[in-house]
Order: sequence, then C-alpha cells, then structure tokens
Amino acid sequence: MNSLFKIALISVAVVFIAGIGSLYAGTAVQDVIKMENKAYKEHTKGIVEFTHKKHVVEYKDGCGDCHHDEKNKPLTNLKDGDNVQNCIECHSKTDKKPKGKLSKKDALTFHHEAIHMNCQGCHKAFNKKNNTKAAPVTCKKCHPKK
Repeated sequence: MNSLFKIALISVAVVFIAGIGSLYAGTAVQDVIKMENKAYKEHTKGIVEFTHKKHVVEYKDGCGDCHHDEKNKPLTNLKDGDNVQNCIECHSKTDKKPKGKLSKKDALTFHHEAIHMNCQGCHKAFNKKNNTKAAPVTCKKCHPKK
C-alpha cells in the first residue's frame, strides 16, 4: 500500500468514527431537561426543569416509570443514547382542555394532562409510600415564577 492511500484510508476512518460519536452525543440524555415545547404559543406558568439524572440515580426510577409504548406498557429496556419519542408526538393536543369531565383516555390526548398525570401520580405515590411531602404535587412547587 502506498502512503497516500494509507493517509486517505486513515482520514476516512477518523471522519467515520467522529461522525458516529456525534450521532451518539446527539441522543445522550441531558442531566436537566427543560420541559419546554414550541407547540405551546404561550406558557402561563414557568417552565419545569426536570432533573433526569436525579430521578434515575438518586430516586432509582427506571425508564418505564415515565416512558411507555402506545399500549401504555413501560419501556424497561431503554439505555442512554436510545432514541425516545417526545411525549407530544402521541399526547398531541396543546390547547386548553374543554370544560367538563373528560374520560382518562380523552384527557391523555392533551400533552399537559399526560405530563401532569404522570408526574403528579408518581409524586403522590412516592409521598404516600414514604410518609412524606417531599415530592412536589402543586403547581408552584414545580413551575418556577416567571
């Protein structure tokens, strides 16, 4: 092999490896996730900052505690770097919930309702199990002032 061919081959390998690395980095889970979505034209409350790392490391939450499939079955085999759909892809309604009582199924079509049910449900269960009020369940405890 001549040296020019070797240099070209090494250059291609370096670019390939760097490309793969950047693809993985693009799907890495952030430590703190700002729960902001451009689908909402105006937020009336401050944006929640979800501490993903804290929930996984400190609280020992598993992926399936939040992430689920279309049949609401927990996704238990996720790992860092997996492509996970954003909640709004399925819970797609962003307008205000109509007045009156909705079934749970209908309420879950609203993005904010699905998020609130998931977070508040888990927090209430945590508080009950541990006889505490440490996990926030009210608006002001999660949504910072604007």
